[in-house]
Amino acid sequence: MRKSHPIRRVVLATAATVSGVVLLLSLKPSSDPTAAATGTTPQQTAGAQQSPQGAARPAGAAGGTVTGDATQTQYGTVQVRLTVAGGKIAKAEAVQAPKGGLSDQKTAMAVPKLNQEAVAAQSAQIDAVSGATYTSDGYKKSLQSALDRMKSAAAPAPSASSPAASGSKSGSKSGSTSGTTSGSGAAQARSVTVTGKVTQTQYGPVQVRITMSGGKITQASAVQAPSGGLSDQKTAMAVPKLNQEAVAAGTAHIDTVSGATYTSTGYRQSLQSALDQAGG
Repeated sequence: MRKSHPIRRVVLATAATVSGVVLLLSLKPSSDPTAAATGTTPQQTAGAQQSPQGAARPAGAAGGTVTGDATQTQYGTVQVRLTVAGGKIAKAEAVQAPKGGLSDQKTAMAVPKLNQEAVAAQSAQIDAVSGATYTSDGYKKSLQSALDRMKSAAAPAPSASSPAASGSKSGSKSGSTSGTTSGSGAAQARSVTVTGKVTQTQYGPVQVRITMSGGKITQASAVQAPSGGLSDQKTAMAVPKLNQEAVAAGTAHIDTVSGATYTSTGYRQSLQSALDQAGG
């Protein structure tokens, strides 16, 4: 074949063109779409991993749930759970309650009422539901323990770095209670008598007076109790037992005296108000 043959010229020209295109492509900057996508993915993941502010807070502060102690009753266990919002009870529910046979009916009747009263009262000073005395008493005890935990969670931790402030607070509390004592040791040694609020029951008012010494109940008495007719017998039977239990327990978590349900309930409520006034 001759050097000047047309086909030879075409082949050479095509080869030169292909070489030029390959050279230009090799010099073009790389734009890897996978790398670009990879560059945005970590940014989104980091954002997704950030935990929202105020996620889970302890019950008793601004919100959360707290469950009281399981209380054993004659017909079964009662346990109360509280939902707290803004430092207050937003919802109350019985996570355990007596069941089986007649207990199912009593639980269905009593628990919704007790839940409503707990939210309305914001305390364990709620009335027993008639016909469900044991469930009501167990509910109140579990509710009180849940409230205690709620208050404990809401209370600020004492600062170890400010002993002066601690001493000032202790002295101020002691001085406001009794003008003749000062300091936390003297405040613990003194005795104080406090009378609770009058609680109205179906058979008459109940009012409790307690004497406290060293932060404990040393004496309890009913300054008012139902009287007249059969009430005299029930009061004479129930009040001495309630007084003894108040001193022994040191709290308002005392059992109902059989046959004197209303008097027992009123006694506990007045006793709790006396303890609240005494700071116990």
